[in-house]
Amino acid sequence: MILRLVPAIAATAAALLAPSAYALTIGLVAPQGGPYDLLGQQMRVGAEAAAKASGDTILVVDEPCAAGSGPAIADKLTAARVDAAIGFLCSESLDGALPKLADAGIPALTLSVRWPTVMEDALKQQWPLYRLAPSNKAENEQVVQAIVSQWAGAAFALLDDGTIRSRELVEAIREPLEARGMKPVFTDTYRPGQEQQIALVRRLKKTGATNVFIGGDRSDVAIIARDAKAENIPLTVMGGEAMKAVDRPVPLQDGVLAVITPDYVGFPSAQKAVEALHQQGSDADGYTLPAYGAVQFLDTAATLDQPTLDKAVAVAKVDTVIGPIAFTSGHELTVNPFQLQEWRDGAFRLPRPLSE
Repeated sequence: MILRLVPAIAATAAALLAPSAYALTIGLVAPQGGPYDLLGQQMRVGAEAAAKASGDTILVVDEPCAAGSGPAIADKLTAARVDAAIGFLCSESLDGALPKLADAGIPALTLSVRWPTVMEDALKQQWPLYRLAPSNKAENEQVVQAIVSQWAGAAFALLDDGTIRSRELVEAIREPLEARGMKPVFTDTYRPGQEQQIALVRRLKKTGATNVFIGGDRSDVAIIARDAKAENIPLTVMGGEAMKAVDRPVPLQDGVLAVITPDYVGFPSAQKAVEALHQQGSDADGYTLPAYGAVQFLDTAATLDQPTLDKAVAVAKVDTVIGPIAFTSGHELTVNPFQLQEWRDGAFRLPRPLSE
C-alpha cells in the first residue's frame, strides 16, 4: 500500500472534517441483524459519517458473533482488499480471522473486545490487532486511583457479587490498595438480584465503613444505596463499568460514584460530528462516536511516512471526536479513558470537588 508522504506532525493534528487526498477502504465488521443489531447499526452510522467527511469508503461485513465465523470474515475483507478493519464487537470474530488479516497486512481495530487473552495471543503471534476498547486492567487501575484520591483515611469496604468478573475486579483492586496502606475494614460477597439488601447495609454500618466499592451490576448497587439511605446509614457508594446500564427498576441515588468510560457526546471534540449526525437524523449513541473516531484515526495515520498502514497505526497519535487515540507497544490505548463520575440529576457527571 502507498501511503501519503507528509510530515509526521500531521498525525498529531486534529482529524479535520474534510476529504482526504488519499481514500482508504475500511472494512466495518459489525452485526447487521440479530440481538446485537442495534450496536452494529451504531457502528455503521458512525463509520459511514466519518468516511463521508474524509472521502474514505466503508465496506460492511456482517458479524454473526458465532464460533468459527472469523475465517470467513477475514476472507471477505481480504477479497475486498480493504486497507484496515474496525468494529469486531465479539471475540469470536477475531478467532481465526487475525492470522489471515496479518498475512494480508490488514490492521484490525476492535471497538469492543476486552478479553485479555485475545491481545496476549495477538502480541505473541505478531498479529496487527489494536484495542480501542479499554482493557479490564485499565478499569482496575482507574478504580484504584479513584479510591486512593477520594477515600484516603476513610473506612471503606469491598463487595463482590460472586461472579468471576466481579471477584476478579475486587481482588485486582484490593492488592494495590493494601500495598498503599489502604486495607478495607470489611470484604464480603453478597447475593445479587435481591429485592432488598437491608441486612447487608446494616453489616456495613457495624464495621464502621463509610464508603463501599461494589463490583456488581447497577441494579444491585442502586438497591444497596437506596437501602442505606432508608436506614439512615451514611454510605458513599462506588461501582465500576457495569454501572453503565439502564436506570431501572430501582433508580440510582444522587451521589453514587462510578468509574466508567465517558459519554463522548459531551466532548468538545465531538460537537461538529454530533451536529452533523443530528442533521442527517442520527443519534451519537453507544458505538457511534468510537466508530467515527476509528475512521478518523486510520485516515490520519495513513498520512505518516511509514511503509505500511499497520506500522503507521503503531506510531500514530491522532486527535479524534473521542479524544486522542494512540497505542502502546502492547497495542492498548495510551490514554486510560476511564473516569470517576457521579450520578446527579439523572446522569453521570464529573464529581464535584471534595471541598464542596
